[in-house]
Amino acid sequence: MRLDAGENVEALPEKRAPYRLDGKIALVTGGASGIGAATCRALSDAGAFIVVADINGTAAVELAKTLPQAEPLEMNVADAVSVRAGIATIKTLDILINNAGIGLVGDILSTAEEDFDRLMSVNVRSLYLVTRAALPYLLASRGCIVNIGSVAGFVGVKQRFAYCASKGAVLAMTRQLAVDYPKELRVNCVAPGTVDTPFVHGYLERFHSHEKEKVRMDLIARQPIGRLGVPEDVAQLVRFLCSTEAAFINGAILPIDGGWTAA
Repeated sequence: MRLDAGENVEALPEKRAPYRLDGKIALVTGGASGIGAATCRALSDAGAFIVVADINGTAAVELAKTLPQAEPLEMNVADAVSVRAGIATIKTLDILINNAGIGLVGDILSTAEEDFDRLMSVNVRSLYLVTRAALPYLLASRGCIVNIGSVAGFVGVKQRFAYCASKGAVLAMTRQLAVDYPKELRVNCVAPGTVDTPFVHGYLERFHSHEKEKVRMDLIARQPIGRLGVPEDVAQLVRFLCSTEAAFINGAILPIDGGWTAA
């Protein structure tokens, strides 16, 4: 709109900044490190109040102290009693980020039953437990859920039998929830490639301590963009999906993998 001389500029409505989450309350599982911590910071920057949920209560407390509006929540997402007790402390909720997860290296023959069960408990059953407990709040607020999946849910990754199975389940649960509650809330999934996090550092140290740089270069090479992701890459996509600008996105699985699954 063109302004003529003498018109009052202050009369124009102020344009709202994009991707704002002011007044929203967000729960981030596995929120004290890696992608979870970056997501807590990104949502906080957007104006949300953050519940930093993590099995490491001390780390959750430390991160919460650095955010303007936040509180820590020590919670074991794989334990139903811990989940129910943790969610019960929250009076209202607009955003749920199911981020907590673990990895496992091995093909089907080298994957022990107890390791398979533990991976499924943390990566799959926890999503069921946390989402089920939080759902009444989310339905009341017409909120949104973002699940953190992986490209391992799309493609076979060598020596990741159980991990691929678990992340495939996350993708399937995302779509199913979106179908069951299409008008009541939005449910989407972000599927990262290899992201430079403490998880990756631990993997290199545990399984490739004698050849860390070589394996690191292999991880970089499988992403055509030529680098590993960083937690902030994923966190900013999560922020967008939680915003009103993404209001028409529901049941979507969004790869963020430097071109890995396109190659």
